[in-house]
Amino acid sequence: MRTPQPDRAQTVRSAVYRRLARLWRRPTLPRDIPRALWGRPARVFVLLFVVADLLGALVLLLPAAHAEGESLTVVEALFTATSALAVCGLAVIGLGSELSVFGELVVAALVQVGGIGIMTLASVLGVVVIHRFGLRMQLTVQAETRSLSVGDVSGIVGRVVRTSLLCEAVLAAVIVPRLWLSHGMSPLEVLYSGAFHSIMAFNNAGLSLYDDSLTRFSGDPVILLPIAAATIVGGLGFPVLLELRRHLRSPRRWSLHTKLTMTTTGLLFAAGIVLVPLLEWTNPATLGGLSTEARLVNGIFHGIMPRSGGFNTVDVGAMEESTLLVTIMLMFVGNGSGSTAGGIKVATLAVLFLVVWAEIRGHPHVHVFGRRLPPSVIREALSLTFLSMTVVVASTVALLVATTYPLEVVLFEVVSASGVVGLSTGITGDLPEGAQLLLVVLMLAGRIGPITFASALALREHTRRYDLAESRPIIG
Repeated sequence: MRTPQPDRAQTVRSAVYRRLARLWRRPTLPRDIPRALWGRPARVFVLLFVVADLLGALVLLLPAAHAEGESLTVVEALFTATSALAVCGLAVIGLGSELSVFGELVVAALVQVGGIGIMTLASVLGVVVIHRFGLRMQLTVQAETRSLSVGDVSGIVGRVVRTSLLCEAVLAAVIVPRLWLSHGMSPLEVLYSGAFHSIMAFNNAGLSLYDDSLTRFSGDPVILLPIAAATIVGGLGFPVLLELRRHLRSPRRWSLHTKLTMTTTGLLFAAGIVLVPLLEWTNPATLGGLSTEARLVNGIFHGIMPRSGGFNTVDVGAMEESTLLVTIMLMFVGNGSGSTAGGIKVATLAVLFLVVWAEIRGHPHVHVFGRRLPPSVIREALSLTFLSMTVVVASTVALLVATTYPLEVVLFEVVSASGVVGLSTGITGDLPEGAQLLLVVLMLAGRIGPITFASALALREHTRRYDLAESRPIIG
């Protein structure tokens, strides 16, 4: 007897129903929700960042956040909240003159959340990537870094928070006595200003209670140099800070990432510290009218700030074009991975240089500090740099069309926003609202883009079961 065959349409419907049932059941159990989110950490971070940004803007729109007789527009509130949460430092309002104490505390809280959150996320994403690479890669990376441990997420978060608060407390303890003894502030004002600027410095935010940033402290090494040092420490990145705490006196035990970060960071800081004073030494609008000691202090300070610090003690808009170009290049690079700084990061720059150096020498592989870089790292560095350059160029063209400012000024503003640096030639508040909204998008992309992009590349790495025949185009 012949068995009746099921109808084809009924078979298809049954398969579809079974698939929908599995998709429906998957997120229903509470224990499955963290697993689903853990598989997409970058997406979750973007969502949380945007939600926190909008909440911060809404709070800044409240009358309690404004100084007496002042009010903020929606664009101003959104710009200020984004700049604080992205620890950028660009401003379209005067924090000390247009915000109340409550509004200033909201900005400080956003900066603290943004700084600690970014460092925490970068460290946690590193753990996620290692976990997804399998046991052999986990053991290799753990032995190499001596810092990341799979499953130690809560420990990472705690260490990031403690490190941030400790560094901020140390900086405040250094600058508060100086503010009290040498700058004529009341004890309450001294404590408030010292705590506020310590948070801004370590988190590389660059926002200030004073409309002139730190110009009133021009030439004061006891104020400026500790702030610059806190900016450097905050820009190194938590993985590097943790390793330095354990093996500060044993550079041979440093991981490859720490060696690349420390070496490249030192070279870039040396370049900024030398070039900025040299190029501005005789400029009467910046360093030229100061004493020799003040020139050195301010020059060193401004050689460090483009690495994502954001404070200024002289008029950036009055700098020479050559200095602006040097500053733009330093802002584009930024500082260490997993830090509060922006840019493409120093490790990325180091990888690009090593690739070029290996090609010049005719080496088929890239070697550094006794290690060989895998092709995936080279692809990530090239992709990240190319995308960052594309965003900068496209945004610069858009602002040139929308405004009448010259190229170097617009390019400076775009790189400062996308690199979440915060330095400005003074045009931020005068830009039309459409241009300010573009800077908001750039600050968001600059803060969450590099991390999410790099982690997405690592998390989505697939191995092909076959490859195609090799062929070479003509290069150069």
